[in-house]
Amino acid sequence: MIANAEALLKPLTIKGLTIRNRVMSTSHAPSYGKDGKPQQRYQLYHEEKAKGGIGLTMFGGSSSVALDSPASPWNQISVADDSVLPFFQEFSERVHRHGAKLMIQLTHMGRRTKWDAEHWLPVKSASATREPASRSVAKELEQEEIDRIVADFAAAARRCKEGGLDGCEISAAHGHLVDQFWSSLSNQRSDKYGGSLENRMRFGIEVLTAMREAVGDDYVIGMRMSGDEMLKGGLTAEDLIAIATEYAGRGLVDFLNIIGGQARDHIAHAVSLPNMAFPVAPYLPVASAVKREVDIPIFHAQRVTDLATGARAVAEGHVDMIAMTRAHIADPHLIKKLTEGRADDIRQCVGYGYCIDRIYIGKDALCIQNAATGREATMPHVIEKAATKKTAVVVGGGVGGLEAARVLAERGHQVTLFEKTDKLGGQVLTAAKATWREALTGIPRWLVSQVQKLGVDIRLNTEADDAAIAALSPDIVIMATGGLPHKGHAKGAEHAVTTWDVLEGRVEPAGTVLVYDEIGDHNATSTAEHLAKQGCLVEIVTHDRLVGEDLGSTNQPVHYRELYKLGVMMSPNLELIEIYPEGNRMIAALRNTMTDAEEERVVDHVVVDYGTLPVDHLHFSLKDRAKNKGLIDDAALVAGRPQPAEINGAGEAPGYTLYRVGDALAGRNIHAAIYDALRLCKDL
Repeated sequence: MIANAEALLKPLTIKGLTIRNRVMSTSHAPSYGKDGKPQQRYQLYHEEKAKGGIGLTMFGGSSSVALDSPASPWNQISVADDSVLPFFQEFSERVHRHGAKLMIQLTHMGRRTKWDAEHWLPVKSASATREPASRSVAKELEQEEIDRIVADFAAAARRCKEGGLDGCEISAAHGHLVDQFWSSLSNQRSDKYGGSLENRMRFGIEVLTAMREAVGDDYVIGMRMSGDEMLKGGLTAEDLIAIATEYAGRGLVDFLNIIGGQARDHIAHAVSLPNMAFPVAPYLPVASAVKREVDIPIFHAQRVTDLATGARAVAEGHVDMIAMTRAHIADPHLIKKLTEGRADDIRQCVGYGYCIDRIYIGKDALCIQNAATGREATMPHVIEKAATKKTAVVVGGGVGGLEAARVLAERGHQVTLFEKTDKLGGQVLTAAKATWREALTGIPRWLVSQVQKLGVDIRLNTEADDAAIAALSPDIVIMATGGLPHKGHAKGAEHAVTTWDVLEGRVEPAGTVLVYDEIGDHNATSTAEHLAKQGCLVEIVTHDRLVGEDLGSTNQPVHYRELYKLGVMMSPNLELIEIYPEGNRMIAALRNTMTDAEEERVVDHVVVDYGTLPVDHLHFSLKDRAKNKGLIDDAALVAGRPQPAEINGAGEAPGYTLYRVGDALAGRNIHAAIYDALRLCKDL
C-alpha cells in the first residue's frame, strides 16, 4: 500500500450521497458521443472505471443545455431535451452496478464554441467580444435570452435527476458562459449583470438558483471553476475566492471543483491542461487556498498522475476529492490494484497529452500507452488466458514488442523476446532524452516490469536470426523490429545527421544548426530545443505551414514557448532540396513551397527528421516459411476478431504464424505500435 492510502479509501458523503472513496474522474469530452447522446462506447469507457474501483466518475465535459451552445464540436452530449433521458438511465444503471457514482457537467459554452456547427446560430456571451481560442465573435445576450438560458439550465438539471445521475456540476471554468459573465475581459455590460464583481456574479446565481428549484434541496449540484485564471486582466485568486465564498455561502453549490488557469487562448489552454513539461499537481495550492475559505467539499484535478500524490493531497487536507482523469485513461483499474496490494502494477499516466490533443483536431480521445481505453467493446483491459499454451517469439524490445510480449505472456504462452541492444524501450528512450520529455520513460518502464513479472525470457544484446528463432520451435513469431531514421530525398542527404544522432549523442553539433522537419511532430521541435540549450544557434525549417503542425493543443504551445525563449528561428513553408559542403561548413538549399523561390543557409550542421523506414529484412527472409506468409487479415484485425487460420491462400502448413507490428510495418507512433500488438496478440 502507498502512504496515506487510508485517506483515499475513506468514503465521502455529500448531503445524502455517499461516495465510496476519494478518487474521481472529472467531466471531460472524449469525443465518444453519438448524435448528442452518451451511447454504448461512452458508457463502456466509464463503466471500466467503475469496475476498477473509482468512487465517482463524471462525464460529459461541456454538455450542452441549449441549442445555441452546440454539442456537435468534439461530439459533445446534449441535455437540451428529454430524448437524452433513456441514455442517462441506462448509463446510471451500468455504473451503479459496480458501486460507483455518476455525475455530469452542464454548461452553456457562450462564445467558446463555433457558430458554423450544427444549428448555425450565432454564439452568445455577456458582451460582443471575440474569444481567441474558438475565433468566434459573440452576440451580446439580451435579457429575454438570459432568462431562457437560466431556464435551460434548470430543465437540464431536472433531466439529470430523472435520468438517475447522482448529481451534476455547472462549468464556470475554461471560459464558459458563467465565467464569461464573471470576467471583465468578456463582460463589458453596463446593466445589472456588468460592472462590479457583485453584478457579474448575478447570472451564475440565477442559474444555480433555478437549478436548485428544479431538483430540490436533496440533489447534489456542484460547480467547476478556476481558483486563479493566471491571465493578464483576468480573474485573480482574490476575485475567485470571493465568488466561491459567495456561491457556497448562499447554499447554491454542494461542492466546488477547483482548477488553475483558464483556456482563453493557445498558451493559456496548454497551461490549464498541463503536460509532462509541468510538475505533478502544479495547481494543488490553488485548490487548497479555496478550501481554506469555504465549508463545502473541494474537488481538484490537473496532472495528478499517481496515487501517492493524490493521497497526500487528501491526507493533508488540501482537498476532499482528488481527480485523476488522465490517470484513469492510462489505467482505469487504479483503485482495484491499490486495494489488492498491486500498486506497482498501475500503468501511470506520463502526461503526454495525446488524449486531449486528439480531441481538439476532431478525433477521439485515446491514450498514448493504453490501447484498450475508449475501445472497451473490442479491446480488453484484462487479458484472458488462451485455451492452449503456445511458444512465442518476439523480435524487438521497443514498446510494440514489449506490449506483444506482455499480452502473449498474459495469455499464458511461453514467450522469448530478442533485443539486439542492451536496453528495452526502443525509440521511446531516444525521444525521452529531449529536454522536458523525460517522463516518456514511464511507458517502457511499466511494460518492462510487467514482462519481467510474467516470466518472459528476455535476451538482450542478442540479434535474432532464422536459426535462433527455429531453435525455439515457436508457434507464433512477432516482428517488432521497429524502424531506423530516414535521411530523406534531398540531394546530398548523406551530409546530414538525424535527430536520433543528436539525441543519442553520436553527434554533438556546435555553432549554427539548421533542423529540417518533414514530419511535424515532437522529434524535430524537441531536438531544436535540445540543441539551443546546448548553446547552438538554431533555425528549425519545415515544409508545413507552421513548425510542429501535427502537435496538439497541450503540446504545441509549450514547444513554441520554449523555442521563443531559446531564440530559435522558425521558418515554415520551406523544403530542403540540397545539402553540400563548402569549406568546413554546410550549405542548405531551400525552396519556398508556395512560390518556388530558392534560398540558402550557411551552417555548421544540418539535422533532419524524415521519420523512419521499417527494419524488415528478417521478416521477409522468414515470410515464405511462415504458414500465414506473414500476412494479417485486416478485416478481422479491425473488427477485433482472431486472425483466421488461412489468409490469401496460405493454409495451415506446419510451422509458425508470422506477424509484424509497429514501425516494422510503417513509421507511425507509440500508440500505433501498442495497439497493433494488443489487437493482434489478445487472440493468439
